[in-house]
Amino acid sequence: MTFDPKQAWIRQWAAFAVLLALWEGAGRAHLLNPLYMPAPSDIAATLVELFGDGRIWPHLEATFSAALAGLVLRVAVGVALGIVAALVLPVAELLEPVMLLLNAVPRVILAPLFVIWLGIGLASKVALAFILVSVVIFFTVFTGIRQVDRRLVDRVVTLGGDRRALLQHVYLPSVAAWVLGNLKVAVGFAFTGACVGEFVAASRGLGYLLSFAQSTFNAPLMMAIVFLIMGVVLIIFALAGRLEKRLLRWS
Repeated sequence: MTFDPKQAWIRQWAAFAVLLALWEGAGRAHLLNPLYMPAPSDIAATLVELFGDGRIWPHLEATFSAALAGLVLRVAVGVALGIVAALVLPVAELLEPVMLLLNAVPRVILAPLFVIWLGIGLASKVALAFILVSVVIFFTVFTGIRQVDRRLVDRVVTLGGDRRALLQHVYLPSVAAWVLGNLKVAVGFAFTGACVGEFVAASRGLGYLLSFAQSTFNAPLMMAIVFLIMGVVLIIFALAGRLEKRLLRWS
């Protein structure tokens, strides 16, 4: 029996609909405690209320601002550091152990420190998104350059190409492919950093709303924010996937 890959979305949405129906049925049959697990209809009503009165928009703006600012900043810095570290051995000897150390520990534990250093405003959220994405981008670029086919490098050098020609015609195209290939991961980390920073300390944002819902034992609001965050991340992943396919057609 064969399955059409183009119908994968239909099967996935059908399975999700069945799961929601079972969940809703269990809630209406009083098999679930609404204090801990509200029914999907209650969660949907909360989402409609959030968007209906416009309360959600400032929080979405705050989270997106922190996530995108941290992403753009770290992509620019991470690409530069990755290229320099891959091409200059002394720089690699200094940066690689630091990045390995950051990669070995959960970087979200730095959120309280950033709040102490930078306050509860946008800066601490941008910093956390920045540090979460930094390791991903650095190793993406660093590994991308280190794994370039040496035969291609030797041919360019044989034809008289200098380091600038290697960078322009060999290394940068390779780096672009690696960065775009890991774009969804970087976006996910940036969004995670913003939400975690807001959860620790903030006056607005999706993470702040989640923290508020937890402190007030508002299960429908908490689940609504969780589903909203999941939805936003899925949309970002879909857009990043399309961008990746479009920009990597040449590769």
